Amino acid sequence: MPDSPAPAQPGTSRSTSATIPPNILRCLIPVTEEYGVDLWPELNRVGLDEAMMCSAALRVSYRQGGAVIRRALELTGDAHLGLRVGAAQHLTSWGLLGFAQMAAGTLWEAVETGVRFQNLSGAMVVWSAGPEEAGYALRAELPDPALDPAVAVFLAEEAFAGVVALTRLNSGEGFAPQSVEFAFPAPRDTGPFTELFRCPVRFGAAGNRLVLPTAWAGRPMPGRDPVTYTAVVEILEEQAASRRNQQDLLEVLEISIAQSLPDVPSFVEQARRHASSERTLRRRLAECGTTYEAVVDGVRRERVEQLLRRPELTLRDIARQAGFSDVRALRRAVHRWHGVAPARLRGPAA
Repeated sequence: MPDSPAPAQPGTSRSTSATIPPNILRCLIPVTEEYGVDLWPELNRVGLDEAMMCSAALRVSYRQGGAVIRRALELTGDAHLGLRVGAAQHLTSWGLLGFAQMAAGTLWEAVETGVRFQNLSGAMVVWSAGPEEAGYALRAELPDPALDPAVAVFLAEEAFAGVVALTRLNSGEGFAPQSVEFAFPAPRDTGPFTELFRCPVRFGAAGNRLVLPTAWAGRPMPGRDPVTYTAVVEILEEQAASRRNQQDLLEVLEISIAQSLPDVPSFVEQARRHASSERTLRRRLAECGTTYEAVVDGVRRERVEQLLRRPELTLRDIARQAGFSDVRALRRAVHRWHGVAPARLRGPAA
């Protein structure tokens, strides 16, 4: 069964927690450099530096990833940057998961393995797969229906372009999907899509869907090795279990903070609630690549963004409900998050 991310709990959002390996951002950096764009200032703006990006333990949030992707789209001016980033990936881009897929018996088993351990791949879409009348279908759903439309297009493009690029590296350059469908409207120029996928491409579909030809799905992988595959999958299972525990911890903390606002439980109180010592809780958060202060900041940010959409609330109301000492503290936080004043986020009517 696919090891899909757990749905968001009431009062929180998956976008806040830093739980995603930053593989897409790592691939994005050299691609944007080809456009003469330095992405490091944008990475620094969301709290990521070069040392952190070189760490295998680093995890980022959907919010961080989405913000960097949005700016990369703006700075490069390439509306279909996702195709370039996906096509530029290599077999090592997915770490041990990529190695397991190389050792899988068939392309079908490789895809099933990718779906099963998608939480370890750095995916920013939710994968599912299964046989259909047309062939073996791979689907990519967006994690949040309210996602920025440009970022949503990027993620769908990157997802399928990456699958095709890695399959060609793994199984042979002659690979082409039977068909590809995207949920977003057709762009003015569909040439880059047909050139990359080498198959019929449909836009404005009900969802993002790629169909593998049956002949390819059952084809033996060139690097198949059942012993190696089993050994690597055992490691992936251990990592996935640890990852679920980390994500559960972050979601529980987020719910606790969100339900307590405008008051914020102290770190000592959170440790007591989780029957943990402060030292143990701090260590567990460090293993998640975050701190209690960062989790609080993420929940407050999400609450402020929700409240700013309500025109009947004053900035004083929002500051009070989000747990800020005054409007000035709210303004400073919004400027740190977005680089603009709260009124800019509320629109012309503010």
